[in-house]
Amino acid sequence: MSLMGASSGRQVETFRSALVGQPARRVDGRAKVTGRAKYVADVGIEGMLYGKMLLSPHPHALIKGINTSQAEELPGVWAVLTARRIPGENQIGVVLPEQPLLAREKVRHVGDCVALVAASSEPTAEKALDLIQVDYEPLPGVYAPQEALQEDSPLVHRKGNLLTHLKIRKGDVEAGFGESEIVLERIYQTQRQEHVYLETIGTLVTPQEDGSMNILASIQCPFYVQKGVARVLGLPLSKVRVIQATTGGAFGGKEDVPSEICAFASLLAHKTNRPVCMILSREEDLRRSSKRHPMTITYKMGATGEGKILCAQIRVLADIGAYASISPVVLYRSTVHATGPYEIPHVRVDTYGVYTNNVPNGAFRGFGTPQVTFAHESMVDELAAKLDMDPIQIRLRNGLKLGSQTATGQVLEESVGYEETVLKGMKACRWELKRAANRRVSPSRRRGIGVSTMFYGVSLGAKGWFLDGSAASVQVHQDGSVSVAIGGTEMGQGAQTVIAQMVAESLGLPLERIKILPTDTGMVPDSGPTVASRTTVFSGNATLDALQQIKKKLKELAAEILAISPEKVTFRDEQVLGGEKKLSFDQLIQACYQRNVNLAADGWFVSPPCSFDEQTGQGNAYYVYGYGTQFAEVEVDLDTGQVQVLRVTAAHDVGKAINPQGVSGQVEGGVVQGVGYALLEDFIIENGKIQTPNLATYTIPTSLDIPQVEVIIVEAVSKDGPFGAKGVGEQPIIPTAAAVANAIYHATGIRVRRLPIGPEILRRAILKKETGNMRGDHR
Repeated sequence: MSLMGASSGRQVETFRSALVGQPARRVDGRAKVTGRAKYVADVGIEGMLYGKMLLSPHPHALIKGINTSQAEELPGVWAVLTARRIPGENQIGVVLPEQPLLAREKVRHVGDCVALVAASSEPTAEKALDLIQVDYEPLPGVYAPQEALQEDSPLVHRKGNLLTHLKIRKGDVEAGFGESEIVLERIYQTQRQEHVYLETIGTLVTPQEDGSMNILASIQCPFYVQKGVARVLGLPLSKVRVIQATTGGAFGGKEDVPSEICAFASLLAHKTNRPVCMILSREEDLRRSSKRHPMTITYKMGATGEGKILCAQIRVLADIGAYASISPVVLYRSTVHATGPYEIPHVRVDTYGVYTNNVPNGAFRGFGTPQVTFAHESMVDELAAKLDMDPIQIRLRNGLKLGSQTATGQVLEESVGYEETVLKGMKACRWELKRAANRRVSPSRRRGIGVSTMFYGVSLGAKGWFLDGSAASVQVHQDGSVSVAIGGTEMGQGAQTVIAQMVAESLGLPLERIKILPTDTGMVPDSGPTVASRTTVFSGNATLDALQQIKKKLKELAAEILAISPEKVTFRDEQVLGGEKKLSFDQLIQACYQRNVNLAADGWFVSPPCSFDEQTGQGNAYYVYGYGTQFAEVEVDLDTGQVQVLRVTAAHDVGKAINPQGVSGQVEGGVVQGVGYALLEDFIIENGKIQTPNLATYTIPTSLDIPQVEVIIVEAVSKDGPFGAKGVGEQPIIPTAAAVANAIYHATGIRVRRLPIGPEILRRAILKKETGNMRGDHR
């Protein structure tokens, strides 16, 4: 069969498929819904101890002394540790070596850990924490990036408060503004967002006879944990084995912080020579985990009277918190995506990542792109309004297509599904009809529809290319069943099912004969982090590489048995076919084992080359991009400012949907998370102190807030993806907030440029507009 991509400009030949491209039940689904799946909390070892952290109550302070004697004397306490008792290096930073595991001389935020306790029970460990005496000398802190850049600001780190400055320079921005017939300048602001995964971070560490450590953990990046624990304990990597337990969600929040928690438990296990379990309470997790970066984005855009965008000047100011976490890589993505999915001749982007004494900000689904997307998609809508243009028209006029050049100067040579997502989504939601409809539902209620588009680089890109390799190990057993070990992790996104479908498709087997093993650093080489929508592509390609080696041997023997050439051998429906001749798959496997043919192989895949010039921001920033368009329909209560998102039509280009059912689930979940980001969620910190410390104060969407979601899958296949896939995990959350904000503007005429758009903010704006103190916009 064939697929025609409206924006690709060519017909793409695909394949006859039995499993790939078809809806498939989750291979891990039954174990999870029946309770057989084992999370960290379900695993117990006789004699294990419980670990707890003593966290700083101050956002910025010197540590003058720590007295642990009373805690050490408490019955049931096995160990009390401070920074002075770390056997290796007191350093846990994933990207930069500037984050001590345990604070020794200074604390920089209220989540900094100053001591650890291991005890025979959790209540005993908590009681011991109360007995530890820490002498703090509070210091002046800095809590806003604007203040942190001032010359007289308190320093979070000795080298200064500016961590990173990324930039893009394309064309001549001043000339572009000179040619423009309309120029707009606006400021947009976004907030912190908490991941709120179902299961908090947890680990169980078991010391081994030879001094090595086995770590079972709820994580998404086991190789980060392996390197972090080895550094802290002073062990070689070969003596730290990390196995991922069944993991109840992550969304980026279990990328770097679990390295800290696993290192805490490993220190205690090393000291006591006993297994140590450490599972964070929800309050501890909220206090300790990283958040989505809050940003202030200043946007200046120039265009012709016909709506052709000529230039964009963008300044992104991001609060990274007390430590770098993953910020340099997050802000790289913010920089590359700051102009949106548009071809703009003249671009200037400056992105600043600034230290403060707030909780560190790090990885979160979308990875720095939802913030800038809220800005550029609000800005494009504002430009359309000024030009009296339909918001769709201006997006199609400027959107990326084959042959377009991105802000980094990258020429797009394949797999550009942008226009198709716009057109298919527009048709499905009946855009023209609803834009023209009467917005008045009742005297106090108004309805509106808004649109937002996005693009997203698949993989780690140029900034993370050195980590962008992935491994897989495949074995065909004597009974014809297959086991697969991959370096990517399953955290609820459906990775195991997708890999199983690829294996089953390749060998002509049913899914039931494929077993995906838990991710284990002892079974596969370092495969980088499970982030950036890379698992389907990277683990998938590595698996196919291993399968290709095995299939070569299978085909050679089958050809000998069937007396045909190896090129004529195919695998389908548990049969090995060669023209009119055939034998069963099991018969072929038996023949292999009788002849001592090795049916195990290791596979490897590395990202195609990427580039990024630090001075100009020019280069091929990512090897391929995904695209999406979302249409949000809202109803606004003018009396209360309450917004109900009624429906979201989400069209996303995923390359090839290996499991369409899984893709739909990812899109639906991302939309719900995006609605929370748009209207409800705000992790508030004032003067370094957390004001939303639990789920009673941090609001997330409930079932009553979830809109109807229509998912449209667009398949502009990628030549480097397995079966043409590009990945979809990050995409769906990225455009939602802007689509909601644009729909609110359509319903009310009020432009809100700050997230979240809560009822108090919107009601205040409505009152101002009604009294004539406002002209339809609000910051």
